[in-house]
Amino acid sequence: MLTRVFHLHALSALHVGVGQAIGVVDLPIARARSTQLPIVPGSALKGVMRDELSESPHRETLFGPERIDGPNGAHAGALAFGDAQLLIFPVRSFAGVMAYVTCPFVLTRFAEDCRRAGCLSTPKVPELKEEEIMLTSSSVIKVGDDHVVLEDLDLVAKAGADGWADRLSSYLFSEKESGLKASFVERFAIIFDDNFTFLTETATEIRARIRMNERGVVEQGALWYEENLPAETVLWGVLAAGSSRNIQDPQSPEEVMAEFEKRAKAADVVQIGGKATVGRGLVRFLMGSAS
Repeated sequence: MLTRVFHLHALSALHVGVGQAIGVVDLPIARARSTQLPIVPGSALKGVMRDELSESPHRETLFGPERIDGPNGAHAGALAFGDAQLLIFPVRSFAGVMAYVTCPFVLTRFAEDCRRAGCLSTPKVPELKEEEIMLTSSSVIKVGDDHVVLEDLDLVAKAGADGWADRLSSYLFSEKESGLKASFVERFAIIFDDNFTFLTETATEIRARIRMNERGVVEQGALWYEENLPAETVLWGVLAAGSSRNIQDPQSPEEVMAEFEKRAKAADVVQIGGKATVGRGLVRFLMGSAS
């Protein structure tokens, strides 16, 4: 199969939930079972992109038929969507307003997916101590000479994150977005794995919601709390393309991937997850380079 790495760059708060849960947060976000890091399930992505590519003449070839009217019309789609994994998590910083953080565990998994997909080579994954944070040479999030304060964490700054900042920013921003790219590099940081886990569990957005009746009064018991990934979160995933299983539309893996990439680029911003009517889930869907 032909594989590509894709990225999701959240432009607004993002809620892809798992239904109700027992706890303070009524509607939590989806998380990987083993790591408890936030994810966007591949099934959610496939449904959204199917809708976005409604004008494609090869839509059924890419995603499979919506309805099966008989044995001759039954076939699987040629595209397979992996879950989108958390790559960069935006957090509050004492200096520089905010920071874009990641960790060695996440970067190792990302680098391996890039290798399998044949993307550009990635920098070496650094090793960090619990009290350390790795910054770029142009960082604006330092407090004084050598400290960074993220939420409740007071960390000692060290250099060495320029390679990863440049590589990731090249995936996320075009040459025309030089200002956004520079802002990302200035605020990029790599932190210890356990600190990253702590932030992703305690620094997500929790928003209170209410339901009002026709008189404009809050209904009895209609108060709940929703968890969201904050705007500027970045996730990555792997998309695979196989040969067409639609006998009426034979396509090679290369043709399938080319059709999807062309249509996905035209779509640009898509809405993923719930709460669309209150402005949640607007993301940029970005396909990685093939080489």
